[in-house]
Amino acid sequence: MADNTNLSFPIGPYKVPQSITAAHLQEWINTIHQFPNKLEKAVIGLTEEQLNTPYRPGGWTVKQLVHHIADSHMNAYIRFKLGMSEDNPTIKPYDQEAWSMMADSHLPISLSLGIIKGLHERWATLLQANKNWKRTIFHPEAKKEIPLDALAGDYAWHSEHHLAHILNLIEREGW
Repeated sequence: MADNTNLSFPIGPYKVPQSITAAHLQEWINTIHQFPNKLEKAVIGLTEEQLNTPYRPGGWTVKQLVHHIADSHMNAYIRFKLGMSEDNPTIKPYDQEAWSMMADSHLPISLSLGIIKGLHERWATLLQANKNWKRTIFHPEAKKEIPLDALAGDYAWHSEHHLAHILNLIEREGW
């Protein structure tokens, strides 16, 4: 079995390229656009027991991951809209762990899959139309400005990161 680092970061940590190119941006936009279909394909046939299985010891369940992705990517979409319409806005961080334990984390994943599908369609359209990738948001916890181009890469990575958690669990369990 893989060590806990590989279970936590199956595709490795996100690393911002030294120089972000138009090719990087297009790849990340494509990842964001295609992600809902990949996620749905991975989870659609899972049983309730499988959905309630943690992807690693001490980790979230598949169900919590799907709901987390919807929560996280709704926040990301708003962060992009703020960054595209305001000068270096301060974004609002949130407690992801606390959100993962709220009552809505027990609802059927179909609800979050629907959110993710619509949201990613809008998000990819928004990103495709962006003309100023060097605009920034300010993250108060990180205490730094983050350019929108690096943020796009981060959320493309986030999509693939959690998809790998699910796919690796399915493979390990032989589902």
